Amino acid sequence: MLNFAEYRKHDALSLAELVKTKQVTPEELLNTALARAAQVNPKINAIVIDHEHVARKQVKDGLPQGPLTGVPYLLKDLGATLKGTVTTGSLSLYRETVAQADTTFVERCRQAGLVIFGKTHSPELGLSPSSESRMFGATRNPWNLDHIAGGSSGGAAAAVAAGIIPTAHATDGGGSIRIPAACCGLFGLKPTRARTPMGPKRGEGWGGASIAHVVSRSVRDSAAFLDATAGVAPGDPYAAPAQARPFLDEVKAAPGRLRIAVSTTPPIPTPVHPDAIAAVKDAAKLCESLGHIVEEATPAINGMEIMAAQGVVISANVAFTVDEAAEALGRKARPEDVERATWFRVENARKTDSSAYARAMNTLHYLGRTVAAFMEGYDIILQPTAAQPPLKLGILNMERQDLGEMFREMISFIPYTGIYNLTGQPSANFPLHWNAAGLPIGTMFTARFGDEATLFRLGAQLEQARPWKDKYAPL
Repeated sequence: MLNFAEYRKHDALSLAELVKTKQVTPEELLNTALARAAQVNPKINAIVIDHEHVARKQVKDGLPQGPLTGVPYLLKDLGATLKGTVTTGSLSLYRETVAQADTTFVERCRQAGLVIFGKTHSPELGLSPSSESRMFGATRNPWNLDHIAGGSSGGAAAAVAAGIIPTAHATDGGGSIRIPAACCGLFGLKPTRARTPMGPKRGEGWGGASIAHVVSRSVRDSAAFLDATAGVAPGDPYAAPAQARPFLDEVKAAPGRLRIAVSTTPPIPTPVHPDAIAAVKDAAKLCESLGHIVEEATPAINGMEIMAAQGVVISANVAFTVDEAAEALGRKARPEDVERATWFRVENARKTDSSAYARAMNTLHYLGRTVAAFMEGYDIILQPTAAQPPLKLGILNMERQDLGEMFREMISFIPYTGIYNLTGQPSANFPLHWNAAGLPIGTMFTARFGDEATLFRLGAQLEQARPWKDKYAPL
């Protein structure tokens, strides 16, 4: 078995290379990942569903020869099904629902040769930027166990930051890849709308806002995983613009001289912590030192109007999911089936007339045109990923009695990320800054619609200029 100190030095691609050159076996890598999980998961609560038996059967039956053959991998317990296993989304109504088939994304993960040994924690239906749920408890940040790991892909980010695996499945409907990546000191890219498939049962998530990808320690892993999972599937309602070449090739290419708009102004009025401002200023100076053109500029958008429209779309989707899950059990959904904040969204949807959804989507599509016009003058927008450092656990718990205060805390924490889910642009957290308390403070780089290539090129350049790969959480 590969010892942990050696294992942790590798990203997913280099682990796959060890397997390909027969320096290690997939079974050895799986054993190392499981041993690390047994050591640290009781402290961080990242993995909430165990699939060791599935992984061992995968290895025993023989793995496909793919770009990531033999690499241990974890799925998020939301938005992905693995045949013969349960995916709950931390929703009690799904506790006993066994998947009859893989989702298209998971099929592609299997074809890439990944060894899937469990699922990671997310808040109920992915509705919070902290992975705390009534069903599974709280996921803790490996950098400081009193703080959140982010959400909704908090379990995924905590597992990677703790060294269990180098890369993990994640999804992002309002920041749920980028926020936990920021909290845990990882690279986290939200791809362009429809870059990866939602099928076969869903055509889109949250009106096109949600998409699946990964959190990772290296930029090249993110590119390789996107190469393995991207592409339109039969019956998809729409597709992302075609990529010019493999994303992994973009990591090896120079970004050229980019024009970067820098802004710390949030789209809704809320205080921004000095650490978040310092991280952006530091990143801007680094970009300038590498020859990029950096200037302050902010797209003019009505954040409050956008937030209201986004709320209509999310609530409608939440109500649909909860009702569908209850109907599968032969009954109506009840308040006690879900957490308090989830039921708040269900009730909002039921009180909203159907034309409000069309109005909301029209508002969000206009946002896309507004930001696209702004991006004609820039290659990249640089902003904080979150307005605050990782919060203490409990503040964003969706069972809090004062939901109004919880929602205010949520909005104050993550005012930036959701815009780019609504415009569909690729957007990524870069782990370039840690504060005086030793907590990661993320910076968000967003490119034009369809242009992940620029993010991968710039990410590789910044990763080389300010390496983060060997920054390990003190767990």
